[in-house]
Amino acid sequence: MSYKPRIAESPSVRLLDLKDKSKSYFIVASVEVGNTTTKCILTATNLEDGKTRLVKKTVSMTRDVRPPKPGEEVFGMTLNGVELTRESVAELVKNTLLGAVKEANLDIKTDVHFVVRSTGVVAGFDSPDEVGEFIKALADGCLMAGVPPNRMTPPMSISNIPDRFQKYSKLEKVIFDGAVASVTPPTGATGVEIVANEMEGELATAGIKEGAKWVDVDFRNPCISMDFGTTLDGRVISPDLPYAKTIGNFCGYAGAIPDAIIKGTGQVDSKKGTALDISDDKSLDGLALKLKGKTIHEYAEKILNYIIIEKVPKGRKRYGSVPVNSEAADAINVVLIGCDVGANGSDMDKLAALGAEIYEKHNMKLLFAVIDEVMGRVVQRLVKVAQDEGLVYEDTAIGVTGRAGITGNKPKLILKYLHELGINHNIDENVVFVDDGLARGAAVMARCMNSLGTTFNPLGGHREGKCILAQRIKLQNK
Repeated sequence: MSYKPRIAESPSVRLLDLKDKSKSYFIVASVEVGNTTTKCILTATNLEDGKTRLVKKTVSMTRDVRPPKPGEEVFGMTLNGVELTRESVAELVKNTLLGAVKEANLDIKTDVHFVVRSTGVVAGFDSPDEVGEFIKALADGCLMAGVPPNRMTPPMSISNIPDRFQKYSKLEKVIFDGAVASVTPPTGATGVEIVANEMEGELATAGIKEGAKWVDVDFRNPCISMDFGTTLDGRVISPDLPYAKTIGNFCGYAGAIPDAIIKGTGQVDSKKGTALDISDDKSLDGLALKLKGKTIHEYAEKILNYIIIEKVPKGRKRYGSVPVNSEAADAINVVLIGCDVGANGSDMDKLAALGAEIYEKHNMKLLFAVIDEVMGRVVQRLVKVAQDEGLVYEDTAIGVTGRAGITGNKPKLILKYLHELGINHNIDENVVFVDDGLARGAAVMARCMNSLGTTFNPLGGHREGKCILAQRIKLQNK
């Protein structure tokens, strides 16, 4: 059976239209410091149709952050051991943000309406609470770049929203109450107490909801979002109305798996190298995939033997290097689903050894085909755990974002393996692949904070259902 993945990519928008005051483009900067890459992505949401377009995307390698200066306190490190201080992260954020705005020919004070910051660098922290220090460093960098503080927090009243956007805001009817795209974070906690990268999971979920609009997939609730950056994040969402609950969280390794395999080839830096360092024109064609199918499967099985995917066992403080609190999750009925390689990456060297063997005996193209196969099966196993825990409904939509989930042949393989789980008979129509889920999510979060929803094209509510504005008003007026 041939699967046709629905892959959402945002069209761009002309500078002329952005500067045109008669057109209602709400411009948001998303600044994300990840384990591998640091990005600033500028998006513009047309409030007439509720669709988000790409303005500018700048990407740099996080490993190029300046080293700590004397007297600076190292508060964490990336998965590859790059040391970070509050000052060095702030400078990295400032330079990335200003660079993107300059390249887009925009002015940070007059043209950028909101800034959302996030981080995936959680593996180097000892507990979920330490992420707070990193968030402060991100805020420092935004302020140093000249972002007014009120462009990073929800407005207190409609008068705090720029004049030309006030007519689109529902702020006088509903206030921002913490739900982003009609999903509440794990209750009884900030979410950070459960898993250190919960905020990334929140943004990825919201971003996939927006991206799905471009490819005609209704990605409202219930849904499952998975973000395959270097580390894994994402959420399992219930079908409740008006707000759905977060009933599951993903954590552990994602892109770090292909990175480890690639490191074995000797073609990238043995400590800081990533799969991104190898050009991506390495896919085998259809015939070669068929001819080498048996070899690819055999190697994939060997790698998968070292990958553990399960409900995070009680008592674990860290899973796949990500700080977790399994007891807090248990107390509020949130299922933590983790992906590890050995215990907190103890078997990563085994993946590197297999990467070396595949590269020596075959070639880089076959190696990438093995990686695609492995990641397709990883997605299947993650969803299977959610299914076994009773978290998957008949109408659950599934969304994937992040480099280790949407590149190469992975989308087709993911559809194939999800189909095998028998979730629903039209798997193609219920699964979406989205680029830059976090940046899109930042745009959605900014809109939610400013109550800039589009009732005729809603992001919130139940799949196939109507806008939940009336239900929200009723709930808030109780």
